Amino acid sequence: MQRLVCLVDISPHRLCRAVSTCGLPITQNPDTSLFASTRQIKELSKLGRVDEARQVFDYMIQRDTFAWNAMISGYAQNGLIDEARSLFDAFLGKDVRSWTALITGYARVGQVDEARQLFGQMPERNVVSWNAMISAYVDNGDIISARKLFDEMQERDVASWNSILRWYCHSFQMAEACDFFYQMKEKNLVTWSTMIAGYTNSSDYEKSWQLFCQMRRNLVLVDQFVLVVTLTALTNLNSPNLVESLHTLTIKTSFVRDVVVGTAFLNAYARNGLIDNVKKFFETMTDRNDFTWSTMISTFSQIGGIKEVIALYTKIPDKTVNCQTAMLTSYTQHGMVNEARDLFDEIRDPNMIAWNAMLTGYIQNGMVPEAWEFFRRMPCHNAVSWAAMISGFAQSGMNEEALKFVSELHRLEFLPSHSCITSAIFACTNISAFEMGRQIHAVAIKTAAAFNSFVGNALITMYAKCRKTEDVSQAFKTVRVKDVVSWNSLVAGLSLNYLLDDATNIFRKMPKRDVVSWTSIISAHVQGGHEDRALELFVEMLSTTTTPNSSTIASLLSACASMGSTKLGKQIHALAFKLGLNSVLFVANSLINMYFKCGCLDAFQIFDELFDRDIVTWNSVLSGAAQQGFGKEAVDIFEQMKAEGVSPNQASFVGLLCACSHAGMVEEGWNYFISMSRDYGLEPMELHYACIVDLLGRAGRLYEAEEFIENMPIEPDSVVFAALLAACRIHKNVDLGRKIAEKLFQIDSQNAGNYILLSNIYASLGMWKKVGEVRKLMKERGVTKEPGCSWIQMKNKLHTFVTGDKMHVQTEQMHSKLKELYCKLQATGYVPDTNFVLHDVEEEQKEYALLYHSEKLALAFGLLNTPNGAPLHIMKNLRICGDCHNFAKFVSDITSREIVIRDGNRFHHFHNGICSCRDYWLCVVQKREGKWFGSKQEVHSDLVYDDPFDSLCTQLCQGLHSLTHLYLKIFISSFYHVKGEPPKGSKSFTLP
Repeated sequence: MQRLVCLVDISPHRLCRAVSTCGLPITQNPDTSLFASTRQIKELSKLGRVDEARQVFDYMIQRDTFAWNAMISGYAQNGLIDEARSLFDAFLGKDVRSWTALITGYARVGQVDEARQLFGQMPERNVVSWNAMISAYVDNGDIISARKLFDEMQERDVASWNSILRWYCHSFQMAEACDFFYQMKEKNLVTWSTMIAGYTNSSDYEKSWQLFCQMRRNLVLVDQFVLVVTLTALTNLNSPNLVESLHTLTIKTSFVRDVVVGTAFLNAYARNGLIDNVKKFFETMTDRNDFTWSTMISTFSQIGGIKEVIALYTKIPDKTVNCQTAMLTSYTQHGMVNEARDLFDEIRDPNMIAWNAMLTGYIQNGMVPEAWEFFRRMPCHNAVSWAAMISGFAQSGMNEEALKFVSELHRLEFLPSHSCITSAIFACTNISAFEMGRQIHAVAIKTAAAFNSFVGNALITMYAKCRKTEDVSQAFKTVRVKDVVSWNSLVAGLSLNYLLDDATNIFRKMPKRDVVSWTSIISAHVQGGHEDRALELFVEMLSTTTTPNSSTIASLLSACASMGSTKLGKQIHALAFKLGLNSVLFVANSLINMYFKCGCLDAFQIFDELFDRDIVTWNSVLSGAAQQGFGKEAVDIFEQMKAEGVSPNQASFVGLLCACSHAGMVEEGWNYFISMSRDYGLEPMELHYACIVDLLGRAGRLYEAEEFIENMPIEPDSVVFAALLAACRIHKNVDLGRKIAEKLFQIDSQNAGNYILLSNIYASLGMWKKVGEVRKLMKERGVTKEPGCSWIQMKNKLHTFVTGDKMHVQTEQMHSKLKELYCKLQATGYVPDTNFVLHDVEEEQKEYALLYHSEKLALAFGLLNTPNGAPLHIMKNLRICGDCHNFAKFVSDITSREIVIRDGNRFHHFHNGICSCRDYWLCVVQKREGKWFGSKQEVHSDLVYDDPFDSLCTQLCQGLHSLTHLYLKIFISSFYHVKGEPPKGSKSFTLP
């Protein structure tokens, strides 16, 4: 009676469960619906309708082991592990399948320890249960435990081997996977498919195709998956012939009618540029689904115009959401955002893909505010939505907003995608937000995203930008699949931190190099001042048949500019022309910069021929013209820039104010300085203030310049004071010069130029005791002055000279030539200006010292070794002295030659006795008896010797560089192939 009362108190559902756990009497007939109910439980569980499956289970009058296992598996498959465990514990007749189903469920939710504990409690095990536990370890990344369990197995089947193989392939350890693969005695289609997919995913497409061919030789039948994966490999191999051969195989195996395989072929043909094949194949397809039409729309959008895409869209019989989404994506790719939005509004029930497509369209077209508003209107967001907004903010320079979005994503406990993390790291890189970057790195580690190559590459770049070299190496080691981008990021990161030797060693270890790899290491050597080594690397690059890109050309032009090698620069210019890169604005700007730094006025021609110009173009011409001594021309260019509606930036005004200073345009320079903040809203920086000080100082308005410095709204730096000290040297103002020099010694006590300027002020006034005191002070402080030297390139060989040089093989001829010129010039009125010999020696010794200055020796050497009338290009590491400047003017007139001298600050173009600098920087040359050569020019003030300010306009390379004839020969023979047939894929042309 007590038992009956208990049963009455139990609910109907619990009563059914209690009764069903008991065994059926032998005399009871089994329910005919038992099999059907079990099958229904399985089907509902697969659809995720677990509650409905449980209702079917609860109302079953009779249950067998299959029904119990089906319900336990249903819970486990849908992540309801607690419910699965509760039912498992209630089941009295559990068998191996019951245990295995629960182990698989624990593995699915990441509870590997619980799965292992359950595995250890099993009364009996079969191969399936062992495989389930191995898969649990594999799926949760514990390959060591998986491999240990695999080795303990007494009996293995092909599924056991496939589980371990799958982990190796998914973790891109293809060498280990290959060894494991060839140890397998039995292989099935899954084995081959796993290996082929592994090679494809690790970008080793050739091995993927070779393995597919080996599979076919072993008479293994293909399926949909392996065909699609192999097609992906062939698509990336850019091999139309192999795609055609695989097409033949699919026809034989009847897979060509499979809509998924057919769509993969459409994509393969499109990616290989076989548009006719795409159209023909599409027309022969009997079955077409949403993905087929979407693929065709995407293909036509990439290769054709929008009209052709619209025509295709109109042919779709049933325009589903997927097709509409593909069409609106095509609209946004062609910049037709309004049309895309209209189409989006027509979608009755847009899915998440459609919402994200419209959001991405706004971002791709730079419409970030519209994207933000659209994001707010979205009914829900997924990882793609968040990643799109973070990427949009970061790419548009709104990095703080991007990081705020990352914080909000974290607050909502939303799991970020790899793309989201990559964009967040990119934002941190842009603003050097190291601490935030470290936090995002921690999130990447927790979500296992740090192993992803895109995330890893972004981390490498971020740590490099933040100067954390140890973290750079660690991030590189973390990346499991190190693609060429990973290696390139590491090389660039080390180069950015001035670890050039380490970067070169890494470059040599790279398993595969592309044009970006070569460009990175070439650029690193150029930036490190090793232009000769950069050219050697370029020659080596050409020997590998790697075609340079615009960045490579720009780096090489920078090297030529630093070396002052016009000849090699023109060769690189010809190469850019042949590759069609000369019209690229980035390259054109580099060409302008290179020609100006080489003292070649072809830069003006390149500028005039450009259809598109950006602010960098205008700034390059402004600073280049000022540097060449064309001050008034620079002002005209600035006015042209204004007339074309281009807004100048702060760099524009640096070049412009330097030009005004060099041309003696005081009022114009002052007005331009005022207009910076008044008309353009630009706050002047230290360089602009230094330009005004130089402008006033050169014009003799020293105390106005001093007052200007005292009233500056910012703290003056050493450049500003140096400009005023240089002006004091020009006008021989000892009192103010000493005062300014003392301030400079406090700010920058190791700058030799400041001591030299003060010493020159004393020397020009014959104050030799004071000169000695300055030199003594330099010695006490360990300050040394760079010795002056000049060099000239002759037949691809560099000849270097120092003052009084007697080591050169043509010393006697050069001295004789100088004496000959000296006599001719004296007859025409030239008198050596011994004021430029800043030493207390006799007048005759001064004249001797002046005659054998390094630039004069280089000039004599050039006259001796070049044909009459040929132009001469001479370089000097320090400022040219005033007497040598006058000497070069006279020589250019009597020899009818163009002489270009690049000193440590600017270029001087001498022609017919006139210099492009208009002598404004020189002293007021005392008028001498005799005639002037060329037109008389107004000169304003005294010599500025070793003026540190002029380098503001454009910093020129100082020091010697070697350029051997071998470089040019190898360069020509390797790439141009002047003689003989060029190898396949190379370029050839006639040398200019």
